[in-house]
Amino acid sequence: MKEEEKVNKGIYRRILKRPMDFILSLMAIFVLSPVLIVVAILVRLKLGSPVLFKQKRPGLNEKIFTMYKFRTMTDQRDENGELLSDEKRLTKFGRLLRSTSLDELPEVFNILKGDMSLVGPRPLAVSYLPYYNSVEKQRHNVRPGLTGLAQVNGRNSIDWDRKFKYDYDYVKDISFILDIKIIIKTVGKVLNRKDIGVAGIDKPENFHEYRKKEMETEGFNS
Repeated sequence: MKEEEKVNKGIYRRILKRPMDFILSLMAIFVLSPVLIVVAILVRLKLGSPVLFKQKRPGLNEKIFTMYKFRTMTDQRDENGELLSDEKRLTKFGRLLRSTSLDELPEVFNILKGDMSLVGPRPLAVSYLPYYNSVEKQRHNVRPGLTGLAQVNGRNSIDWDRKFKYDYDYVKDISFILDIKIIIKTVGKVLNRKDIGVAGIDKPENFHEYRKKEMETEGFNS
């Protein structure tokens, strides 16, 4: 039975997962198009242009792609022309978009294009790449996801080590049943607005800073 499960997981991962992502993302764009249009208009009116926030992220096999999200911050600057802190630029409307995960909706186009999957490890910053160990790097053996195992088990309320453990567990045990469970749990999290954090404000420090401190501590103790 275990051998049969391995075969089924392999078939799903190599053959079925991408077509399923394509079909579901296409359906989501069609069904959610009114929401996408309304949110885009509100972002333009309340936060200005551009409506979309674009950022480079590493995807499958560490290939860099451009990820799309609705912008949630203003371009407010100080007297020297420098951008203000995230906390000061994040408006009430921006917080609402994040707390409802509406800012993530444009990522369905990334899924349609094949940059991302519906379920997988969340795509993180390109600057983190040099700091992953051999186990953490395995998160890039699959397409990054709109949601993932770490997101339904604490999201921004858990530390980096636990996040990467969930990512590794997902890559190792990826299956149709697991994806369905994660999608169902994600819907519940979004409806309850649980474990939503604000970049640079509510979540743990940036990973590369965390890893640098960890390396410095290990060097000091060695």
